[in-house]
Amino acid sequence: MKIIIKYDVSTLCERILQEQLDKLGLHYNLQGLWEVEIDNSLSVEQYNQLNAALNNYGIEVVENIKGVFVEKIKNAITEMVYSEEKLPASKISFYLAEKMHDSYKHIASVFSEITYTSIENFIIMKKIERVKQLMINEGLTLTEIAYKLSYSSVHHLSNQFKKHTGLTPTLFHKIMNKRRKFSEA
Repeated sequence: MKIIIKYDVSTLCERILQEQLDKLGLHYNLQGLWEVEIDNSLSVEQYNQLNAALNNYGIEVVENIKGVFVEKIKNAITEMVYSEEKLPASKISFYLAEKMHDSYKHIASVFSEITYTSIENFIIMKKIERVKQLMINEGLTLTEIAYKLSYSSVHHLSNQFKKHTGLTPTLFHKIMNKRRKFSEA
């Protein structure tokens, strides 16, 4: 039997984090998305145990200031793209500058320095990931997806999808449907 699941990555990571912190008997306070305030300082052993436990789930403790800043940028972009609401009509640069309380020039500079890619490329990657999810799990049409993700047109969405995946959205959808039918048989 095959079942299809849907999950919220933020909730999943938060629960894993709580579980691991509780296992170590630490007193903590979750400070919004991806940040934890631990009441007491950690011993080297506790820090290593927590880091190793989180690494088992693909979660890593970010140790440098610029790395933390970039993770916050990525999280803001992911939160924006995966929001149930339509993407902001304003420029994403304004959205990020407001969300990060910093100038977009500085945000973009640090992001590209640490990741070796631009914010624009990261946003496109996240949007394509979201397009796939909306097509497969939500069954939305390309027109609905283009509107939801603030593409200027279905044509623009299709071109960007093909450029980054090598497939048209229609062909991708057909392949996924065939895989689903094959695995159900």
